[in-house]
Amino acid sequence: MFKRKSSTPSFCAHQRGRAVVPLMLGAVALMTSAAALADYPDRPIRVIVPYVAGGAADITARVVAQKMAMDLGVALVVENKPGANGMIGTDMVVKAAPDGYTLLLDASGPLVVNPSLYKKTPYDPLKDLAPISQLTSYQYVLVVPEKSPIHSVDDLVRDAKAHPGQVTYGSAGIGSGGHLAGELLGVLTGTKLTHAPYKGNAQALTDVLSGTLTFTFDTVVTSVPHIRSGRLRGYAVSGPKRAGVLPDLPTMEELGYKDFNVTQFQGLLAPAGTDARIIARLHDAAVKAVKQPDVVRKLETEGGNDIVAGTPEAFAQTMREDLERFRKLIQQAGVTAE
Repeated sequence: MFKRKSSTPSFCAHQRGRAVVPLMLGAVALMTSAAALADYPDRPIRVIVPYVAGGAADITARVVAQKMAMDLGVALVVENKPGANGMIGTDMVVKAAPDGYTLLLDASGPLVVNPSLYKKTPYDPLKDLAPISQLTSYQYVLVVPEKSPIHSVDDLVRDAKAHPGQVTYGSAGIGSGGHLAGELLGVLTGTKLTHAPYKGNAQALTDVLSGTLTFTFDTVVTSVPHIRSGRLRGYAVSGPKRAGVLPDLPTMEELGYKDFNVTQFQGLLAPAGTDARIIARLHDAAVKAVKQPDVVRKLETEGGNDIVAGTPEAFAQTMREDLERFRKLIQQAGVTAE
């Protein structure tokens, strides 16, 4: 009587062979990934700026990209993708491959204002982007024309209370920093100020200089030459500390306007899911870039920015805090994009 030979051993061996294949493939993938990271970057990197050429973010991008290229050993190509209040270019980066070869140099608007200003945005800035570094911070200065009868912020508020709706101010558009600073002044003082949105700071400033508008919160860098020439009078800055190029002007909070803080940032980000080692490499290059003396001179001394060069974690925290701060203000003031 013969016993049937069991086929189990050969079956198990076959299964073990099949199990080894995925392990080998996984190991190869890991080695390939490690090699790619070791060689990163090995080709040009795109830096998307969601604004027109020549603006503040574009200038920062080009100055920083040139220095980062020297550190990274590859070209950083700045591409302007404006539209939809910065959301078109921002969304392009959100949808890009998280491989470190498409980056975003953005400002506050698309990241921490638009999500509250619009009913729907095509991205979640906290979930869909990986912060690399907040590069700069900048603020605004409250200015009036040289012949204005207003001689202080308190004068402006008294005039607004005495003539509701007749005190006018301009800005670069709905949701811009200058607009939100004006809305915050109205909320804190219980006054009705009439906002005139323009397509840029330059147009608003022109109408302040001519006396068409009562005042504006203008970017520090564009107001400084007019303040120094006497064509504008500046009374306060909008941030938590005085501006380095206007050290004699107090902050709004120093003047008694509690919790008055409207600042904007410029920062470098990548698509969510980008490897942490790539983020670290880009962060190091970006920080070195903005700390170069000629970059500090261009962005801080001449550009009215404060150099931040913070960590990815600090940038993420700033975004969370600003989202909450601007959401509260937009709701209180009843601001809408339409």
